[in-house]
Amino acid sequence: MAISISLTVNGAPISASIEANTLLVQFLRDQLRLTGTHIGCDTAQCGACTVHLNGRAIKSCNILAVQAEGAEVTTIEGLAKDGALHPMQAAFKHCHGLQCGFCTPGMVMSAIALVQRHPELTGDDVRAELDGNLCRCTGYHNIVKAVLEGAAGMKSSGTAHAGASATAQATA
Repeated sequence: MAISISLTVNGAPISASIEANTLLVQFLRDQLRLTGTHIGCDTAQCGACTVHLNGRAIKSCNILAVQAEGAEVTTIEGLAKDGALHPMQAAFKHCHGLQCGFCTPGMVMSAIALVQRHPELTGDDVRAELDGNLCRCTGYHNIVKAVLEGAAGMKSSGTAHAGASATAQATA
């Protein structure tokens, strides 16, 4: 049975008809063709499917698309503005915080939400907070460097607190 949903994805209003059991990750990838959100484990363990839902990082393989009704969803494709990478994306590139790149979108989305919650981070904080994001290629050293550099870039660009009010609303 098809259900109609309306939400905002990467700043654009979206209305669609979906099956009730469609996962958010399937909706984003299959219907909207936003393939930067990856399906890694399909069990909410690896973090490759992480997106922001009302400013909060969530694993999109773990919720139904209908649960995003009326919400604002941001995917990796929605971060760059006017051709300029988000400071966290730029830091991952600069610090070589990726190898095959499969986990990178989820890592970046989780890292942005982490910085928005905790603008002052240490390497130990990053390691602990990114525990739910798995990378099968790296030793995480460059990922941690990238998150710390990205946090500094977000702070200087004023994006470290962007989404904080949405995060507060989503958790209230």
